[in-house]
Amino acid sequence: MEPLDQIQARLEAAVPGAQLALEPNPAVPAQSSLVVDRQHALAVARVLREAEGLEFDFCSNVTGLDWLEGVIQEKVRVRKPVEGVEQEVEETVERRRPGRLEAVYHLYSMARKHGPLLLRQRTGNRADDARLVSLTPVWRSAEFQEREVFDLFGVVFEGHPDLRRILMWDEFQDFPMRKDYVEPDDYEYEPTPHDEVIEKARRHYPPEGRP
Repeated sequence: MEPLDQIQARLEAAVPGAQLALEPNPAVPAQSSLVVDRQHALAVARVLREAEGLEFDFCSNVTGLDWLEGVIQEKVRVRKPVEGVEQEVEETVERRRPGRLEAVYHLYSMARKHGPLLLRQRTGNRADDARLVSLTPVWRSAEFQEREVFDLFGVVFEGHPDLRRILMWDEFQDFPMRKDYVEPDDYEYEPTPHDEVIEKARRHYPPEGRP
């Protein structure tokens, strides 16, 4: 597989206006990824699948990520006077990270026998702009997995052919994989509550003698 920065350059040339960023990953196995803006995600996906030498024809997995709002500390190098002499020193700066949700697509080429390539989409926020573009028209295997991300993280995939819950029931109100999810103590849906569950469920039982 070509180096990721070269793939990024090919995509930017093929899809004018596409905003692509290389996201490094310092952890093992140091699998960096490409972040694409929502407006051009579908066009970029088509190039990844169809362009000669890329031909990422298989999406093996779609995963969801939840990033809460927080503060990130970063080390930067700046020039400043030290004992009267200007030097380059390392300082720690803080920057605010807004909350967002992500979908990460794990792509392989069966034709070229290379991969994975990790492609990311990011929502505007975790509330009223939790929307992404469905890549199911390019990789049919993403259909059920985007539904799972919708069900558990609350990401709305625009253009998805059948976006509905896949694990939770239709009346469920929350998104269990979000980091701020609070487990309910109302277990009326549990047909045979037991152990800790029954202790929580009893809080919602009517008092004895009350219908």
